[in-house]
Amino acid sequence: MERRIFHGNITPTDVAQALLAEFNRGNLRTQMFGESDNLIVQISTRQGSMSGGQTALTINIQQVEDGIMLQIGKRQWLGTAASLGQTAFAVLRNPFNLIGRLDDIAQDVENLSLTEKVLQVVGNVARATNASQQLSDRLNRLTCEFCGTANPVGEPNCVACGAPLGNAQPTTCSQCGFVVSREETKCPNCGNML
Repeated sequence: MERRIFHGNITPTDVAQALLAEFNRGNLRTQMFGESDNLIVQISTRQGSMSGGQTALTINIQQVEDGIMLQIGKRQWLGTAASLGQTAFAVLRNPFNLIGRLDDIAQDVENLSLTEKVLQVVGNVARATNASQQLSDRLNRLTCEFCGTANPVGEPNCVACGAPLGNAQPTTCSQCGFVVSREETKCPNCGNML
């Protein structure tokens, strides 16, 4: 499961509506379930589609503190693989069969890149709402261990009690947007080296 976090003024509804608009056409069918703070979008091949194999992808969009968390499930690609295998077998028997299977190949290639297209749509929504995978100003605070006061980024000492804050200011993973401490060398969410 792939997980991305976007910080800022972005809601699950913004992302779900964009996914519905982008993928509910052609051979693909899109459905949305859930509440406004936790939505599930399913993208699948329409029943009885004339070209390509069957595929399905589930995206969970959840409201988190100051943004959204996007979880993309494992794509069901067995139907696409079977369709590509059928095309390969038909071409081996008779190379002219390739001409009749061009629509199937094009649809299968599109199905294989579905996750990347979903991430592209979500990235466009994030840019439109000024959200990003970087910490927002609201989250970019450090609570003093001694008195509990929230301190802005870069403050060497607590603004209330003067206790040293050190280099413990939080940051995010550049790959997935997960909030990590400065001491971590590897993101606990995606495994990216920081």
